Amino acid sequence: MEGFFPRLLLIFFTALGVVLGAAVVGSLAAILVGQPPLRTMTRLALEIKIWAIAAAMGGTFSAIEILGQGFLEGQLRVLIKQLLFIITAFIGAQVGYWLIQVLAGGE
Repeated sequence: MEGFFPRLLLIFFTALGVVLGAAVVGSLAAILVGQPPLRTMTRLALEIKIWAIAAAMGGTFSAIEILGQGFLEGQLRVLIKQLLFIITAFIGAQVGYWLIQVLAGGE
């Protein structure tokens, strides 16, 4: 996956999948231990968002390194691309959280 837009899609759906997967599997664990699954699902979806963004980006250190390279070395194109990747990962994680909210009957 070499192109810019295919990578954006990959990052979006990876973040989305991390949030959805963690919330659903976590709710199964909540059932096994007698906790309310819907409340657990929404709490996990909220707590896992930052980790979903990091996972979708391929780790935090590489993203920070690329941001530093773009900022310090004046490579504006690299900086903008990396910021778009981070924003896309955030949107994917947020959409996953919203879907869990809707499925669990939350806000």
